[in-house]
Amino acid sequence: MSEHPYNLEPDEGEYRPRGRRGRGRKRHPVRAAILTMLGLVVVAAIVAGGYVMNLANTFNSKSQTIETAFPEEAARPVKASSDKSVNILLMGSDERGGSGQTENLAGVPNGGRSDTMMLMHIPADRENVYVMSIMRDLWTDIPGYGEHKINAAMAFGGVPLVVGTLEGLFDTRIDHVAIIDFAGFQALTDSLGGVQINNPAAFQSSGSLGEFFPQGVQTLDGDSALKFVRERKAFSDGDYQRVRNQQLFVKAVMSRFLNAGTLANPGRIADVVSEFSPYISVDAEFDAATVGKLGVGLRDVRSGDIHMFTLPTLGTGTSADGQSIVIKDQEAIDQITDALRNGAFDDYWATTEAGS
Repeated sequence: MSEHPYNLEPDEGEYRPRGRRGRGRKRHPVRAAILTMLGLVVVAAIVAGGYVMNLANTFNSKSQTIETAFPEEAARPVKASSDKSVNILLMGSDERGGSGQTENLAGVPNGGRSDTMMLMHIPADRENVYVMSIMRDLWTDIPGYGEHKINAAMAFGGVPLVVGTLEGLFDTRIDHVAIIDFAGFQALTDSLGGVQINNPAAFQSSGSLGEFFPQGVQTLDGDSALKFVRERKAFSDGDYQRVRNQQLFVKAVMSRFLNAGTLANPGRIADVVSEFSPYISVDAEFDAATVGKLGVGLRDVRSGDIHMFTLPTLGTGTSADGQSIVIKDQEAIDQITDALRNGAFDDYWATTEAGS
């Protein structure tokens, strides 16, 4: 593990327009291709050496396939053949309580909801990666069901309806889907030998087995990491802080995985892929070969080129039927839609609060 603390700051969940700023990216070359988020970062290591085939087989055999991941084609946005960007829907599921059994993860949950939702956008030039968290209580239209919290889409119609809801929200096509069981946080953390975070504010996680997380730099094992990313009751702003903590943890995982001690150790990489793969489900076309090809395209991406933020909202409110909800910021959504559809996400990042 690197001995210097990672100075990782959480992103803010509110949106305020602002002027253009300089990019000024800090560049630290790394040996491996970067994919981003959790298991995707790990899977990208299949392009890193002579053990490619073994790692690819491990991922393909241990991960689960979402046989039906997308809505009917006629209802989906059309993507121009010239558009080489990639949009990946990432979802976190706590449905199985960390059981380690994967038979239900790829299917429609039994009334379950997706607790974590992120949209990853990789521009055509492969020079940056953007990961946008979406509040699970965002009040929006779910096709065929009217207005509900966005995480209800999983319960109503499984993965295809989640994809259809987000494609409708942003009028943008989603290319791939990956679902990560929360138990995967635990497995990934332990396989990396612990992950160091810089916690912005002390809190006590809830429950009889709750844990105190002091402010400042600390190393989390798998059990602690799971408590860290799940907690919301301890915060006055609830899910907003939980989303920021999840982003904080993901950035810390990237930093831990991309340090020299991990990248120079083929055995460690193989262990990470083997231990984490059972906790991830992907659409049928998102196999190891596809992930590896994408990883090659991202070979020049540095850790400072991966940007995480939260979809801007107008705060919380109450629905007509009395539910506590998160209110959409339609102006911000329109800006993001324009950036996604017109290959202008770098400009969006540089000229809004998201990139601060």
